[in-house]
Amino acid sequence: MTTTTARNILLLHCHDLGRFLGAYEVPTVVTPHLDALAAQSTLFEAAFATAPHCSPARASLFTGTYPQTNGVLGLTHDPFGWDLTDPSAHLAHRLGAAGYTTELIGVHHESRVLPDDVVAGRLGFDRVRTGGDRDTVVERTVEALDRVATSDAPFYLQVGFHEPHRTPSARDRPGVMGFLGDSVTADDSRGLTVPPYLRDDDGSREEIAELQGAVRHMDGGVGSILARLDALGLSDDTVVVFTTDHGLPLPRAKCTLYDPGLEVALLMRAPGRPAWRERRVDAQVSHVDVLPTLFELVGLPHPGDCQGTSLVPLVEQGRPARTHTFGQLTHHIYYDPKRAVRSSSHKLVANFANAPLAMDPTQSWVHRSLPAALNGPTLGSSPVLELYDLVNDPHEGDNLALDPALAPVRAELAAALLRWMHDTDDPLLNPNPLQPRHHDTLTALTHAAHATAQQSGELPSPAPASADRPATAVGRSVAPPRERETA
Repeated sequence: MTTTTARNILLLHCHDLGRFLGAYEVPTVVTPHLDALAAQSTLFEAAFATAPHCSPARASLFTGTYPQTNGVLGLTHDPFGWDLTDPSAHLAHRLGAAGYTTELIGVHHESRVLPDDVVAGRLGFDRVRTGGDRDTVVERTVEALDRVATSDAPFYLQVGFHEPHRTPSARDRPGVMGFLGDSVTADDSRGLTVPPYLRDDDGSREEIAELQGAVRHMDGGVGSILARLDALGLSDDTVVVFTTDHGLPLPRAKCTLYDPGLEVALLMRAPGRPAWRERRVDAQVSHVDVLPTLFELVGLPHPGDCQGTSLVPLVEQGRPARTHTFGQLTHHIYYDPKRAVRSSSHKLVANFANAPLAMDPTQSWVHRSLPAALNGPTLGSSPVLELYDLVNDPHEGDNLALDPALAPVRAELAAALLRWMHDTDDPLLNPNPLQPRHHDTLTALTHAAHATAQQSGELPSPAPASADRPATAVGRSVAPPRERETA
């Protein structure tokens, strides 16, 4: 199959979208421009973020590394102030070194929030203009496209929409932050799609109508930018990527390691490569795979320090990119460390603190949408381990961590999760003496992985059991006696 190499990269991203698009078979959301882009692109049906919240997810997207490696384990704005350990690992720095003109417009949330000129120097952009609503972002991007169209140098434009993030509005009731802001109109013109993990009631329906309006509003901005790219004759020489940071900002989605918190839209249009046109790929992929994929698509050598895998062989040769995807949460508005590994059929979540089962992502004192699983005053706190059969229980409602029939599955996933934590130098491998649960989870995870790990020689043997604390619960049953982590 004949392929050509496009030189330019236009990377469009937005806040909090998940896969809430018509192209991902959500029938009530109006997204004609992104649906049209999807029809010209490869759509990844099982793409996942590395984290279910903004800054760590974006840091992975733009560096090709996991949060434990790049240092962004929480939000980058004040008062949190997390930052990239090495800002030169950013995609803009890498492309600038290869001769690209680089510009950031709109959302910047992957490194410490500082003045635009400081961000530009740290991350390797020739120009940075952060902030702005949809229309401001579109205006600035059109101006940037007009400028780069007259240059011989290849360009990288990183364009971030704030929408459909929750935004304060005078139209909100006291205690509520919805999706309206100053410009969004709620949209139920095609009906409403209430996700199955929410109660389908008046509160959820009101919130989903606003969300649908915000997504439609953002889609219009994408359409304006792509129309300008076409009008300038740049489309045939520009790889276009559209994605988001993580899942929808709804209860039991954002800020959780369940699929609704980690699932992302990922569309990639690669001109001159027929295999990438009108494709839907159902294999698991991760945001860390985007950077090496872009390098291969534009003919640059694979960056050796990247933890992702190029998706070109997956799309063009049918070679699976990965067996597992990994997710992590450490600190959003409070410390809630947890890690997850997902195969095509199962997911294992390890919870290192006694936080609530699902962190609240609504930024509201008054909740309009509630989890479908809420049958009492709270969802309760997290068990040590959670194991879900994603084929028979796609909404992750039945924790099977203690099911003896799934012991081999639990062992395989626990070994993969521990191996990944070791490979990324995960700080959670160091037991926290102030967090008894932390040590208990490390012990339970090591026990779960022990049988297969010993056979494969991939993990060290647990040390002899200690009697300084009683055994702890995994789900509702008693875990094996606690052992000291030796790694």
